[in-house]
Amino acid sequence: MNKVVLFLLLSIPLQAAFAQISQFRGPSRDGKFLCTGLQKQWPSDGPTLLLEFEGIGKGYSSVVSNGRYIYASGMIDTLDYLTCINFDGEKKWQVAYGESWKKSFPDTRSTPTLEDNRIYCISGIGELVCLDAESGQINWKQNVDRDFEADWHVWGVSESPLVVGDLVVCSPGGKKTTVVAFNKYTGETVWETESIGGQRSYASPSTFVLDDKRYILSETATHLLVVDPDDGSVPMNYKYYDASKWRRDGLNWTNIPLVKGDEIFLSMGYDYPAKMLKVNADRTGFDELYTDTIFDNHHHGLVEMNGWIYGSNWENNKKGNWLCKNWKTGEISYNQEWNTKGTIVYADSLLYIYEERGTVALVKPTPEKFDVISSFQVEKGAGPHWAHLFIGDGKLFLRHGDVLQVYDLKN
Repeated sequence: MNKVVLFLLLSIPLQAAFAQISQFRGPSRDGKFLCTGLQKQWPSDGPTLLLEFEGIGKGYSSVVSNGRYIYASGMIDTLDYLTCINFDGEKKWQVAYGESWKKSFPDTRSTPTLEDNRIYCISGIGELVCLDAESGQINWKQNVDRDFEADWHVWGVSESPLVVGDLVVCSPGGKKTTVVAFNKYTGETVWETESIGGQRSYASPSTFVLDDKRYILSETATHLLVVDPDDGSVPMNYKYYDASKWRRDGLNWTNIPLVKGDEIFLSMGYDYPAKMLKVNADRTGFDELYTDTIFDNHHHGLVEMNGWIYGSNWENNKKGNWLCKNWKTGEISYNQEWNTKGTIVYADSLLYIYEERGTVALVKPTPEKFDVISSFQVEKGAGPHWAHLFIGDGKLFLRHGDVLQVYDLKN
């Protein structure tokens, strides 16, 4: 680890200091990456392409990197594979780790989680696997969704495993349990929560700090849960799903909740009302601060910066605008058309956008307007442009279907 990254890790808040560096949506799963010294504007054809690799398998999952290797999950035939690629663009290994989801939208959606020499993946039907990051050897495997009787919604499993201390955490949902923790070294079950209710969601668990204690945030298709990582107890939960407002048993909940202090913003698209919550004074539940019927983010993630929330909303499955809103008041400062909805992350004072028609853009985070600085078009790969971007070691990692591309953000 270089000195700059070490300094940043020691300087960031408690929540981020506990988080894993190489995982879905950054160290704290909030869309913020720690790189600095990045370009503030790109050439007309985009930043320099460092490498391109075809053959990672079909998928919408993000790729991750530890600065030495790049790791990508993807569906090949009927199995989910993890591929390790070096920065010369050579495949080091490719290992099948589980059975793919074969029904609606079967391509891999679970992003690997990398810690030290271990990498954790979960297959499309809920097989949790720990592999050696150097060799690809499988250290242990647990069929979470089978053994804990998960209740699937329409599209199988999309979550990315969460590492918390010595635990790796998954959220099968269903009537038997909701969240399960395993020893990250051995795969042995450490605890399972009570069942709160609801099918398996598509969102990944995350962490937040309340009263100097770290908790796990997890979701079913209907509920938000606060879980104590020490024993798996659930001191708080919130029922987000309202049957009178939706035609299905549960929702297409894909977004990790956005956290700021003791407040949590929930959003999931399809014109379903977004909610701003606050942990109540006695720490037994949540108060609703306001409801937002405009900023219904689909499955692309949100970013909070300096009291403003940035991202896109859902107009329909093919269209969405770009918005900014005031965290405290809920007031929308802009609601602007630009191509269509898409993913969003942040690094070194700027936003990185990857919209569903394949445009990647560098955007200035300002509440005044959607301010595009530079953009380029992704030409390679096939299928929807749904993968969230990953930024590390001065590089932009982008996946479109079976194709990985890495761009230089410094030169």
